[in-house]
Formats: sequence, structure tokens, C-alpha cells
Amino acid sequence: MNVLTNHSVAGTRRPLATNREIPQYSLGALLAIWAAAAVPMGALAWLVAPRLADRLSGPGEVPMAKALIISLTIGLVWQFVLVAALVGREQNTLRWKTVKQALWLTPPTSPRTGRSGGRTWLIVLPLTVAFALAHELIPKFGAPADRDFATLLTSDAGKAFLDGAWGWYALILVMFVFNTILGEELLFRGFLLPRMNGTFGRADWIANGLLVTAYHLHVPWAMPTIVLDTFTIVYPSKRYRSAWIGIIVHSAQSLVVGLLVLGLVL
Repeated sequence: MNVLTNHSVAGTRRPLATNREIPQYSLGALLAIWAAAAVPMGALAWLVAPRLADRLSGPGEVPMAKALIISLTIGLVWQFVLVAALVGREQNTLRWKTVKQALWLTPPTSPRTGRSGGRTWLIVLPLTVAFALAHELIPKFGAPADRDFATLLTSDAGKAFLDGAWGWYALILVMFVFNTILGEELLFRGFLLPRMNGTFGRADWIANGLLVTAYHLHVPWAMPTIVLDTFTIVYPSKRYRSAWIGIIVHSAQSLVVGLLVLGLVL
């Protein structure tokens, strides 16, 4: 399937020239890539973080929060390395011109008019609102207090920890960037989604949403909310052939939380 359709400037049509088509992956290959991301994140959250927290513990501290920030950041950076390795092996180059086509890092293209960019970008506005409402209204059950970031931000211990903690704030921002831009989104929407049609056909976006949901072994209480992202992130990314939709919609949440954390640091 040639998922590389067309690219344009200011909303005008233009043929897209690329070096190689995006290949389609078998079910086994897709699951192996999923496991390469999900298993390390689960292990870091449930095996590595508790041991690291024991070394970071102290009076008035939040050792588990620190351990999770460090551990999950490592897991998300690994996902970026994984994407780079997979694209380099597949495309035989990591030149930006090739990478942006291989990872759908191109402006959204209207499936009705074939126009790319321009007013088509406006689709991210209602999607961002829908994404925020879903994550705000759907309750999360069973989240341990010492593993829930929202609890950290509202607790006295969390506020004391973040007060003036510029180093930790920088690490949190790195975690956010690799979560919504360079890691999780790039892997699932940029790499996997364009390569799932050969196995799942028109249901590829549903399968991608289920993979993303199952990937969240490190925060299983968030899965009911994550599955809704299939409609606010995955399907629009597929329909408009652009991973930027998922990146922008997902990053809006990180931007808001980043500002909240900054307020506590200041």
C-alpha cells in the first residue's frame, strides 16, 4: 500500500517524491516491536523503580515519584532509539527527507480534497478538546497514590519536592518530550500505524489503539481512558495520514501539566 500520497505548501496539491514505499509488517513483527516498547516500560515501572526508590528514600521525600520519573524517562528515550534503529534499517538512511515520509511527519492531508496543510491543520483544535475532556471526565481506578502524577502535584510532599527543583523539572520536561513527541507517539503513530494496514486492513487504526492501550502496563489504571484515544488520536492520524495530529493533540496535555509543574517549581 502506498501511504505516501501528496504534500503541499499553503494548501495546494503537489506530488510527493520519496525514496522507498512504507512496507507492511506481519503480525509477528508488529507484536515484537510492541513488546520492545511495552516490556521495558513495565519492567522499569514495576521492577526497577521500587529498587531505585529504596536508594532515593529519605525523610519528607517522594522516592517513588523520583524513581518513576527517572525510570520512565529512560524507557521513553529507548523508544526513540528503537524508532531510529527501525527506520534506519528499513530505509537505509536517516536523512530527514526520508524519515519524515517514513514516519508520517508531514502535514495532514484531507481525504476528501487531497489538499495538505493550510486549513487542514484546524482539525487538531476539536480533537484536542475531545482528548482533554476524555482524560478529565473518565475516572482512573486503582492508581496507587505514590505512582499517580496528579496526586504528586497536589500533595504537600510533592509541592515541597518540586519547590525550586529546577533539575527535576528539566528531567520532567525531557520525559514529556519523549512521551508525546520523540518516543511513544513517534513509535505508535509514526512508525507502527502506517505499517499495520497489510495485516489488519481497514481496522488498522483500531488495532493500533488496542496496542497502545495494552502498552500502558506501567500505568494500567489509565487503560480505560487510553482506549478512547483510538478515536481522538489514532483514527484522525490514519485518516489524515499525519503523525503530527497525535503529537500535537497529546502534547497539549503535556504543555498544560508542564506549566502546572513550573508554577510549583517557582
